Amino acid sequence: MMKKAFIQLHIAVFLAGFTAILGKLITLNEELLVWYRMLITALTLAVILYFKKEIKKLPFKITVTIFAIGAVVAFHWLCFYASIKYSNISVSLTCFSATGFFTAIFEPLIKKRKIDLIEVFFGLLAIAGIYLIFDFYPHYKLGIAFGIASSLLASIFPIYNKDLLKKASAKTVALYEMIGGLLALTLIFPFYLKLFPAEYYWPSVSDWMWLLVLAWFCTVLSFILQLNALKKISAFTSNLTYNLEPVYGILLAFVIFHENKFLSSGFYYGLGLIALAVVLQMSHEAYKAKKL
Repeated sequence: MMKKAFIQLHIAVFLAGFTAILGKLITLNEELLVWYRMLITALTLAVILYFKKEIKKLPFKITVTIFAIGAVVAFHWLCFYASIKYSNISVSLTCFSATGFFTAIFEPLIKKRKIDLIEVFFGLLAIAGIYLIFDFYPHYKLGIAFGIASSLLASIFPIYNKDLLKKASAKTVALYEMIGGLLALTLIFPFYLKLFPAEYYWPSVSDWMWLLVLAWFCTVLSFILQLNALKKISAFTSNLTYNLEPVYGILLAFVIFHENKFLSSGFYYGLGLIALAVVLQMSHEAYKAKKL
């Protein structure tokens, strides 16, 4: 069962890496992009659950909690795509590697256990890598800031999702989170679009095509796979595995958009530090698992 969970998680991570490519292909403003993504995803999940007769009404308190976590998911995606729009895929995904650092801080605080200083150290290595990239690409500072905010938010919702899966199925949690995120984005529409105006509001034909791919494969399928995997593995291991998301996404960006032609040595120095942090984190996690 553990092997199946890891396979599910790695498929989810690959699909997550591809979302960055779609963020570049979809020319909508980042908030509209996420709003349509969550709308299509919510409708798709609702149809699936309706025909499978699995739609369940949850208690009010749990519903509010899931809606709140859905808002965190929505803002994570919003920051993620804003990072791509205001820098590029490679820089945005590299910033996402800070997730491990934030998880090492937030998971112990939320779960009320001792902070693992070794995990914090590995996370700081990743932060140092991001700083190197920032130093070489100061014109991407807004995109980098959004990227770091995205990684912070990404560290939070897997921690809470693990507990929620004890109270509801993965598909039900995903549906409620999409609805919660959709409501949160709708509420901030006027404020966000005033700060970051959109050129147009209705998706083009190509936008619709990529939005469907994004919603059906990279969201519905990926989200359910990740939530199912979380039943067997820890939030830290999940976020640790998601450090491979930048690797998949950056390689795809190199192949599809040839971003490697526009990156200097500073990017690779920073990426090297982050890769070192990931390898050390994985080794540390494997060592802890052997001790249990």
